[in-house]
Amino acid sequence: TGPLQDMDFSVQEGGGPRILHQFKLEPPAVSFRASGEKAGIIDIEPKTGILYINGSLDWETKQVHKLQVESLDESGKTVKGPYAVTIYVEDINDNPPQFNQTKYFGVVRQNSRPGKPFMYVHATDRDDPTTPHAQLSYSILHHFPNPYEEMLFQIDNATGAISPSRKGSYYLDPQKQDTFILVVSVKDMAGTTTNAFTSSVDVIITVKESLWKAPPTIYIKENSTQVHPVNISKVQSNEPGAIYGIFEKEKLPRLPFSISENGDIYVTQPLDREEKDTYTFFVVSKDNTGELVDKPLQIHVIVEDINDNPPVCQQALTVIEVQENEKGGSNIGTVFATDMDEKDTLNSRLHFQIQSQDPEFPEKNLFIIQQDTGTLQLSGRSLNKRDSAKYFLKVLVTDSKFETVCDVEVHVIDINDQIPIFKSSDYGSMTVAEDIAIGSVILEIEATDGDEPATGSSLIIYQVKEGDPNNTFIIETDSETNRGFIRINKALDFETMPEYNLVINATNPEPLVEGVTYNSSSLAVLKVFVTNVDEPPAFRKPVYKTQVSEDIPVNTLVMTVEAFDPEGDSVRVSKIVLKDVQGKYAQYLACGKILFLEKSYLLVEGGCVVGGGAKSKAFLSLHLNDVNDNYPQIAMDYPAFFCYPVSGGERTLIQATDADEHLFYPRFTFSLADEMNARNNWEISKFNATHAYLSPKHTNFEEKVYDVPIILNDNGKPPLENKVYLKVSICKCSSENSCF
Repeated sequence: TGPLQDMDFSVQEGGGPRILHQFKLEPPAVSFRASGEKAGIIDIEPKTGILYINGSLDWETKQVHKLQVESLDESGKTVKGPYAVTIYVEDINDNPPQFNQTKYFGVVRQNSRPGKPFMYVHATDRDDPTTPHAQLSYSILHHFPNPYEEMLFQIDNATGAISPSRKGSYYLDPQKQDTFILVVSVKDMAGTTTNAFTSSVDVIITVKESLWKAPPTIYIKENSTQVHPVNISKVQSNEPGAIYGIFEKEKLPRLPFSISENGDIYVTQPLDREEKDTYTFFVVSKDNTGELVDKPLQIHVIVEDINDNPPVCQQALTVIEVQENEKGGSNIGTVFATDMDEKDTLNSRLHFQIQSQDPEFPEKNLFIIQQDTGTLQLSGRSLNKRDSAKYFLKVLVTDSKFETVCDVEVHVIDINDQIPIFKSSDYGSMTVAEDIAIGSVILEIEATDGDEPATGSSLIIYQVKEGDPNNTFIIETDSETNRGFIRINKALDFETMPEYNLVINATNPEPLVEGVTYNSSSLAVLKVFVTNVDEPPAFRKPVYKTQVSEDIPVNTLVMTVEAFDPEGDSVRVSKIVLKDVQGKYAQYLACGKILFLEKSYLLVEGGCVVGGGAKSKAFLSLHLNDVNDNYPQIAMDYPAFFCYPVSGGERTLIQATDADEHLFYPRFTFSLADEMNARNNWEISKFNATHAYLSPKHTNFEEKVYDVPIILNDNGKPPLENKVYLKVSICKCSSENSCF
């Protein structure tokens, strides 16, 4: 109740008759009167001032009712008013949503981009759009058929946009299933309550073959005379308005291909097969934001050969040597020529023919040539150097269009029918001190050979045939003079070998002809006496080896070495002690040397051994045994990645390493740290002692880089454990499964 004044009321639609308010009469007023939008059910009781509704209001019919109320005296004149009384009708959820079609039809292309809508459904609700009563939410109830665990289609719950899911983008194939029926549901109340109104509709989807496919291999003839650019192929995206582009698989100074806005592929200039016979590049399609709409297509171009190259002689002059005793029909050599046109085609097939022979003595046609291989043969008789020492041939080489002449020289060489003969068969004796330097020449010897000079038949090779069991001497030949120089090859030792009785032979590298053999004329003798020299003391071993742990204490005795004097004098031997270790070097006590450590080996000069006034040195190889003091790390030659979207079943190989020494082979264990949800997202499995497989546990990964916490244990003594973070990229991939 209250005095007459302007008032607003909010009333839910429906609900039947009800009292809204009672206005109080103020004298001289005796009654009330209402006028305006009463809709036949809104009024005021004149005497009591009760404002009431005699029925149900409907928001869908009228949302606001405006009335005027005034008070009257006994004569019916207005005392107060009229005052505005406004009744706002509140909506209730009393209307179900309705689709604007009884059935929908749509078409989707194979390999369409996931999440890209190809059709829409639309529903309306007569309730108040400013309330949840008319807020609609779409969903897919059923999917016929449904060959996989996941649905191949998805719907935007707010807009009704239908698109392929990630699975659908990969698996939709008209050859396997060309029609799907989706049962799409719409709910009001934003789909958040169980008592919301629901409607559904069938959506029939036809799957058609993808327009986006790589054309077959493109063949282009080289050195084309057409006006460029020339159209060679075409691609078409599944999405209208896609923007096409080309990028190289290979790094070239300039890619001779382009693509138009309609997807037409052009070659922009004539190609040369001999310069490059194949091209591979990728075609991409993007939307106006630069986002890829299809997977890149790989385009393969083969440049076809034409006969545009003449034969080329492999050598400006081919020189062939033939011995006098070669029989007729023998292969004496080959004329080599090449053709840059495509191999194993008629364009590069070569024919060989002898054009001329000079001199034509003792007869013409002394040689024949195999027309397909270029192999030269003697036609029927052996050559004689007395007839001619050289023959000059012109060989014509042709393909189906061009010809070239190759020059050939045939040298007739003498046969090895003469043996080397020493000028002196006995070089007597000579005396050499045992400390003579290795490499010293002690004697020059000489033999002669009657065969043709500067050939394998006349070159002389000297060797010690007898009297030198340890190869103490070596003989070198001067190839220009055929003289031999006897050199010291190994150190002499009077105590073990005071005298040598050498037998030396002289031979040719070229075999002797049948019926000719080496004899005593190719042998010589020499006697060598070795004189004694007072020698310094010697160690029992040239190199002493031992090993210690890398954490060896200072002042540890490493080793004692032993020595002797060849002449029997007394010797004094030092002991080697590792005196001090600082950083990368060690000091050794006996001679005060500073010895540097490289990697895990220490090479030091031994103690100064004194005997008879002379000194000698030996070497100590000190191997430092490793202590397990380095933590394991990840060693990857390439970044870890998985192709987006993740489809399941993928895995990548990871490797562990550390800087410690492993006596047999390293043994690492891999596990996932219990952080960053790693054990829910990833799993790790052993491959071998140094490698493990990392694989995703599900397919719901975003396109980004993940840090995967991995615990590595080297199982050493003591074992060391290290936690590392492996960066794993989830990325879009090219058709060759590499990060795009």
